[in-house]
Amino acid sequence: MTWRAADSAAAPALSLVVPAYNEADYLPALLASVAIARMRGSRGPVEVIVADNASTDATARVAADAGCRVVHVARRSIAAARNGGAREARAQRIAFVDADSILHPDTFDALHAALDRRDVCICATGVTMSRVSAGIRVGTLAIDAVNHLRAIDTGVVCLRRPDFDAVGGYDERRRFGEDLGFMLAVKRLGRRRGQRFVRLGAVRAITSSRKFDRFGDWHYLGVLLKAGVWLTDRESLDRFVQQYWYEDRES
Repeated sequence: MTWRAADSAAAPALSLVVPAYNEADYLPALLASVAIARMRGSRGPVEVIVADNASTDATARVAADAGCRVVHVARRSIAAARNGGAREARAQRIAFVDADSILHPDTFDALHAALDRRDVCICATGVTMSRVSAGIRVGTLAIDAVNHLRAIDTGVVCLRRPDFDAVGGYDERRRFGEDLGFMLAVKRLGRRRGQRFVRLGAVRAITSSRKFDRFGDWHYLGVLLKAGVWLTDRESLDRFVQQYWYEDRES
């Protein structure tokens, strides 16, 4: 999936890749926030690539109507969708964001400012939930604590194209956790060069609470409690992964 140098003359400053499966309801809000961030940005054009992961709704049409490049990825895999979009990216800086997100208006300038630094190999904005409750707050605090301990984060994730290629993109053998594995791989690569991950908390993205809406506001704690069981019960883990990540938006 190596970027082609011959495309450099027309290359945008940043490529934003959006993996999407049945996201027609959420894409308009994301793309509206992208438009605002583009207008606020001062560092050059941003192309948006929607990696349509075999959607059965109007995801591709919504993306195309909004002026996005649509890449069709037939294999139902979050990692494959991310890689499929990145394969078509024309910029030397690539960012990834989930389709149910809303960008901060200053996102693109913040990403560029981070990657202008030679000591940074990858950066992420982090997220704020679209709604808050006691259960959501406790669950997200637990996840945030783990992220801080491992020095990683979610939200809009951005890195340089050569580093994406060097680690081989997202691991398509993983049906979940591909984002964690990817970030740790890039961090290991950067560490050998004296580079690090940086968190851009001032431009946190907003992410939807739909998992909590469907599975309950306290479900994160249940997931954490079951994690130990899943180490030895692979069949139970596979069922959960299929339901939680791959059947949550079946139409």
